[in-house]
Amino acid sequence: MENNGYRAKIDEIDAKIVQLFAERMDVAGEIAAYKKAKGLPVLDPKRELEKTASVREQSPEAYRDYVERLYQLMFELSRDYQTKLIESDER
Repeated sequence: MENNGYRAKIDEIDAKIVQLFAERMDVAGEIAAYKKAKGLPVLDPKRELEKTASVREQSPEAYRDYVERLYQLMFELSRDYQTKLIESDER
């Protein structure tokens, strides 16, 4: 395959990733509303540890550390978004 073919394939995958990430953030927003209504903190360390273990297990061994790093970033972004939503509702 030529470089342009690889790039086109990456572009297709990236479009799917963006769509799935947006869906994930939409759900994170719904979770923020739930947490606010129940008086729960944004950070749930137990859930993050469980999720990290789960995605590591699902990942090919060669990519486990990378997948863990990706999820750590997604957790951070989700917490940031949830905090922003909760704080903006309080004003």
